[in-house]
Amino acid sequence: MRQPSVISRRAAAAAVSLVLASGAVACAGPQDAGGKGASGKAEGGPRKGGTLTVLNAEAQEDFDPARLYTSGGGNVPSLVFRTLTTRNREAGAAGTQVVPDLATDTGRPNKDATEWTYTLKDGLKFEDGTPITSADIKYGIERSFAAELSGGAPYLRDWLVGGDSYQGPYKDKKGLASIVTPDAKTIVFKLRKPEGEFPFVATQTQFAPVPKAKDTGAKYEEHPVSSGPYKVVKNENDGQRLVLERNPHWDPKTDEERKAYPDTIDVKSGLDEAVINQRLSTSAGADAAAVTTDTNLGPAELAQVGSDKELAARVGTGHFGYTNYLAFNPKVKPFDNPKVRQAISYAINRTSVVNAAGGSALAEAATTFLPEQKSFGFTPYDHFPAGKTGDPEKARQVLKEAGYPNGLTVTLLHSTAQNRATSPEVATAVQEALAKAGITVKLDGQEPNSFNEKRWSVKDAPGFFLSRWGADWPAGGPFLAPIFDGRQIVTNGSNYNHAQLNDPAVNKEIDEINKLTDLQAAAVRWGALDKKIGEQALDVPLFHPVYKRLVGKDIKNVVISDWTGVLDISQVAVK
Repeated sequence: MRQPSVISRRAAAAAVSLVLASGAVACAGPQDAGGKGASGKAEGGPRKGGTLTVLNAEAQEDFDPARLYTSGGGNVPSLVFRTLTTRNREAGAAGTQVVPDLATDTGRPNKDATEWTYTLKDGLKFEDGTPITSADIKYGIERSFAAELSGGAPYLRDWLVGGDSYQGPYKDKKGLASIVTPDAKTIVFKLRKPEGEFPFVATQTQFAPVPKAKDTGAKYEEHPVSSGPYKVVKNENDGQRLVLERNPHWDPKTDEERKAYPDTIDVKSGLDEAVINQRLSTSAGADAAAVTTDTNLGPAELAQVGSDKELAARVGTGHFGYTNYLAFNPKVKPFDNPKVRQAISYAINRTSVVNAAGGSALAEAATTFLPEQKSFGFTPYDHFPAGKTGDPEKARQVLKEAGYPNGLTVTLLHSTAQNRATSPEVATAVQEALAKAGITVKLDGQEPNSFNEKRWSVKDAPGFFLSRWGADWPAGGPFLAPIFDGRQIVTNGSNYNHAQLNDPAVNKEIDEINKLTDLQAAAVRWGALDKKIGEQALDVPLFHPVYKRLVGKDIKNVVISDWTGVLDISQVAVK
């Protein structure tokens, strides 16, 4: 999972996009009329025109829809690439819903959810005025299978019939037979197994239409053909500078989600995070109409904001569906002993961990693996209650039952990156808490690449390490399946099932939930499964991150949903 505008499974292992917690509506600055329904005509309301500046630390290196790993269409990419479905551009819990985008609905499944059919809306056009057809969407998906355009989400490779062996249209001119286009407005997907959450996958940019005649392969990202409200007019230094201007052939009558208030979007990247926050704070010149999609406020900056009412009014708060946790590998002693894992669970001082993560303004204590949002199926549980500061006496008792009356010594792998998540500060907080329970923790700090290689390796994974996971979309499937489905254990690549759990009952329940197209019913089942797996103490949930973003003083109509957790650029207006 990457930074806020790019939600991904692999970046779940890195840092990610944000989402609002528990349906709370977070907003920043002078939010006027909210998301959809904002007319922009009332006094002080959002108006069309002007230039929105985006100040980012990370460059948008990939701007090819095949190579982007996004959920809901992403943030900046969503301005250029429309998809079959997209996220609902509303604040709060309403923003976790999938809604139609290019399609007339969110998809029509057959009886067992192994086939999904979509019909395109009337009047859809590319930036050059040519009609968008189902063949363009089929081709856009097929090119995402090409080795030259790797990097996108892996789901279609796993889900589509024949997807595991298809190599893309450059090598296989016949195309992928499991994507059928009986006419210019209809597209049908044939899956290897039931997938009730397919409408969520259809929000990813691989579903953006690409006209075959305009495909330039690896160079396509320099000027992708727009299907959204803006087109790319400048892409410099591999995405370090992106300039978007209005697409004259985008018809708002076909797009209920994107407001597209500014005339121009100017994305400037490669900036120091402290500089970004300072520029947003000062809001001088063009920075008054600026936002960031990847830079948070830190503890010191929040202290400054807290003493300035004007700045505080310009801070948006969001929670991404994300959990930071202690991971156990039961294949390594002494973590094969459930009592040892339970003892560590009882010993954890979540208050000290939260403080190490930046304090309660930037982290919330967690006792469940699923984030605290209804869309995920959040079901409260605390199988090994340690209170706010840990229960070392209970931990010592359980450790004695495990056969270690005199305590034990373990090694904890962590990253040396100063990310306040898998970093030395959090590792030290864990070390200090466990010491009170008679558990000596030796810290093994590794630079980020080495850290990730070790924790994702079946062969070399340690028994005890810091980890984190974020959702590809706001539902339980992409949160629990990669971590606990035994059939997703990867022996020759990145393995996210840290416990190497391969429980037939868990695997079966995952399959049964995947058959459900009623997402609310599915959420209840995901929550129950999370609670059941939690009994095995295969991990210790530590905290859910909280994100604080500053916006320029002339930014209006800030909408933060429970899907992305950051302001939605498609809704933003400038004074």
